[in-house]
Amino acid sequence: MNEFVMYFQMGWQHIVDWAGIDHILFIAALCAVYLLEDWRKVLVLVTAFTIGHSITLALSVTNVVYIKSSVIEFLIPVTIAITAFSNVIRKQTVPGKLQINYFFAGFFGLIHGMGFSGYLKSLLGTQTNIVRPLLAFNLGLEFGQILIVTGVLLLAAIVVNIRHVKRRDWNMFLSSAIFGVAFMMAAERYQELMVK
Repeated sequence: MNEFVMYFQMGWQHIVDWAGIDHILFIAALCAVYLLEDWRKVLVLVTAFTIGHSITLALSVTNVVYIKSSVIEFLIPVTIAITAFSNVIRKQTVPGKLQINYFFAGFFGLIHGMGFSGYLKSLLGTQTNIVRPLLAFNLGLEFGQILIVTGVLLLAAIVVNIRHVKRRDWNMFLSSAIFGVAFMMAAERYQELMVK
């Protein structure tokens, strides 16, 4: 049980670590169009993201799939920028039942999972049974994502409900800020990718 707790803790601490701001930005971009009362929709989004990254995390850790880490490190801010940009250009203020963010969450989760794989591989070392550590790590990531979602939705509740900022304006502000940061990260990582 100690091993499970250790990997669970590593999972949630890894996702909320400010050194890995790209994970936080992606979750915040997914949440930008939602308010606190939409928490069920956000939970589905985060779970779709977890399923996506769990698949590629497992495939990468077991060496079934391999993509250069420099390519993944470039693609991660690209996924963030695309998600944030789609929030900015969306026509409806209140998200519908079926929307492109669910696609982004699942598909982009596949890319983000490969980003986690190097970190998890270094933790696992030569361990042969990876099912429990992988499960614990993914559950920890899900817990960490829920912490980020809670923070973003509470901030949205304060800004929209207490400060009376329009929902659309909040989305535009948060998504534009995230897009700007992600665009700069992608440009910087693209330059690094071209050098390698």
